Amino acid sequence: MAPAKLEGCDRPKEEGARVCINDALTDDELRAVLGQLETEEERDLFGLVCKRWLRLQSTERRRLRARAGPVMLRRMADRFPGLVELDLSQSASRSFYPGVTDSDLAVIAAGLRNLRVLDLHNCKGITDVGMTTLGNGLPSLQSLDVSQCRKVTDKGLVAVASGCSYLKRLHVTGSKSITDELLKSLSKSCPCLEDLGLAGCNNITDTGLSTLADGCRHIKSLDVSKCTKISDVGVSIVAEVASSSLKVLKMLDCLRVGDKSIFSLAHVCHNLETVVIGGCRDVSDESIKSLSLVCCHSLRSLRMDWCLNISDSSLKCVLSNCRHLVALDIGCCDKITDSAFHSLEMGGFESQLKVLKMSNCLKITVSGVGSILQFCMFLEYLDLRSCPHITRLGCQQAGLQFPECCRTNFDGSLGESEVMVDLFF
Repeated sequence: MAPAKLEGCDRPKEEGARVCINDALTDDELRAVLGQLETEEERDLFGLVCKRWLRLQSTERRRLRARAGPVMLRRMADRFPGLVELDLSQSASRSFYPGVTDSDLAVIAAGLRNLRVLDLHNCKGITDVGMTTLGNGLPSLQSLDVSQCRKVTDKGLVAVASGCSYLKRLHVTGSKSITDELLKSLSKSCPCLEDLGLAGCNNITDTGLSTLADGCRHIKSLDVSKCTKISDVGVSIVAEVASSSLKVLKMLDCLRVGDKSIFSLAHVCHNLETVVIGGCRDVSDESIKSLSLVCCHSLRSLRMDWCLNISDSSLKCVLSNCRHLVALDIGCCDKITDSAFHSLEMGGFESQLKVLKMSNCLKITVSGVGSILQFCMFLEYLDLRSCPHITRLGCQQAGLQFPECCRTNFDGSLGESEVMVDLFF
């Protein structure tokens, strides 16, 4: 029998009654809902419901990327009092001058005193005055990126180091006026430092690295690429002191770095994940073999392009022992031949490599590429530019089948870079 139909006053009062969610939920309960939203887009949509939800979303916001002047920064500080990460970085290709200025940094230091992460990459208008303001006003700062900020010198960054004793990450890439004085200050004031980017700071010396190691003994990542005054002496000291923590070491074009550095790393640093020695022309097979044997379980990325003494013997050792390797660059290593890959093919070896760069390898042929495809089943990028014996047509005629997800680069300038590839090195 069908249920009786209710009409008019016979209808229960509960049916049709509406409850306003703002009356039903407290601020804490709404914050719990907000906490379940994973993306920034979802959290922004939460704030569009009503003014109350916007207020809660604003007070709970922790990260923000913006491009704003002093007036807007003051409004942001009022609206987002809980902000801990602020990204004001600019693209190198689209940056406008002066962009962020010292007066902007004064607003940040006064209004966002709980800030922990600040990215000012490519903000070319800031100077030591702004850095001093940050050092005096942001005692909780843990990460600062002032890469390519050419007007910033030791004076400003020493003020940051002195005032921000919890600093864990500092990147000053391209700041050519930085000297050992900064490393001295970091050693004295920032014992928690873990990540230091000094690429292109060519006034840094072995003495500075030695001083840094005295106080910062838990370095996880160090980039001294293009620091032409760094040699085996400085690298060996850092390796000895940070042996248990060091995971990433980048020494691109450090011409005074050779086998001694690599043997030192192999002797004490057993947790290395990324090693960049491209352009270190005095590195030879024996030290690379030693490193690959010791770091066989940890090594993920190895860049050794332009290491002209590297040959098949060390490459075989790297590929056969470092089973977790995902990125390898052997570009311009003109002693490497197909033989390095043929032997692995015969052994039934399967590699985890996703990125393999071997541009301008003069002795590798289509036959070698065939062997690579046999044991590199997960390749996402293969760089074959300027290899005189390898062409797209030659690979097609040989019947080579590249993985569907693999981008194979046959053409283009060697100066071109791939964003996806750069992430590994």
